[in-house]
Amino acid sequence: MIHARKITKAVVVGLGNIALRHRRNLKLLFPEVLVIAVPASGRISNQNVEFADQIILTLEDAIKEKINMAIVASPAPFHLIHAKLLLLAGIPSLIEKPVTSNLQDAQELIRIHNETGTPTAVGYCLRYMPSSIKMKELLEQTIIGNIYNAFVSVGQYLPDWRSSKEYQNSVSAKKSLGGGALLELSHEIDYIQWLLGSMEVQYAHLRSSSELNLEVEELVDVILVSDTGTVCNIHLDFLQKKANRTCSFIGEKGRLDWDLLSNTIMLHTGGGSEVLFSEADWDSNQMYLSLLTDFLDLAAGRKNSSIDLEQATKTVELIESIKDCAIEGVKQ
Repeated sequence: MIHARKITKAVVVGLGNIALRHRRNLKLLFPEVLVIAVPASGRISNQNVEFADQIILTLEDAIKEKINMAIVASPAPFHLIHAKLLLLAGIPSLIEKPVTSNLQDAQELIRIHNETGTPTAVGYCLRYMPSSIKMKELLEQTIIGNIYNAFVSVGQYLPDWRSSKEYQNSVSAKKSLGGGALLELSHEIDYIQWLLGSMEVQYAHLRSSSELNLEVEELVDVILVSDTGTVCNIHLDFLQKKANRTCSFIGEKGRLDWDLLSNTIMLHTGGGSEVLFSEADWDSNQMYLSLLTDFLDLAAGRKNSSIDLEQATKTVELIESIKDCAIEGVKQ
């Protein structure tokens, strides 16, 4: 176990955007901590690695530095390789989402975790949004009664995600790096099961476009059904020019509309409409800071809400089920 005040050395595996955010946040929370950056490939380019005090080419060598904690922010197909080394060394580890790119790797991570007992969590940061927490409370209070349907939609134009890099060469675009809308936008698969319970696939349709011409799915349309009978429609895409991230729940007493980008929740009933929650000026980095501090509570044996490997594996399992039964749509 660790205590936040005793974190002297931390390693972040990966050099991408999310790894940069984690390095910056470690320095923000603990200015004196020594942050070690480890490239996922074992190679270092000429790029400037910000918020890193040291760069070590291999995770094996970094582990020898007596680090207190680690964040695995490498591409998903490498998560098992990196997390296995850390868990066997007894180093508390926060693994970025998705936990792995396939179910077999996720199950192997659970086995290693059960064997070692090393504190481990997965980085589904959207659960830490104030509106996410509020929505969880509202549904538990059955404010709209029995829930009949849920509609989930997220889309953003992939070329705009990382302006400093050609989108064709990004993790999102490469099958070998765990790309595709299902894995890259797996937040929606995670939070809908967090809110409504386990889901089964009824229908799935995966497509790509001539516009981006990727080797992975760019558009996903899925129908899921919960254990309680709620029908859930999910749409994911890499193509919307104006970013969109919304979720609606239709129940016997009304409808809840949740806009994750504006951080607002609206209730619509026969008596009218009202805003139940709104924090439009909220700093989105706060959810990453909350994710990190919650993980540190887990590592220190304190009360926490961290996403464990079992929950994260349910997401990977559902994604595999979607892929297994999916209809491959015509490229448009």
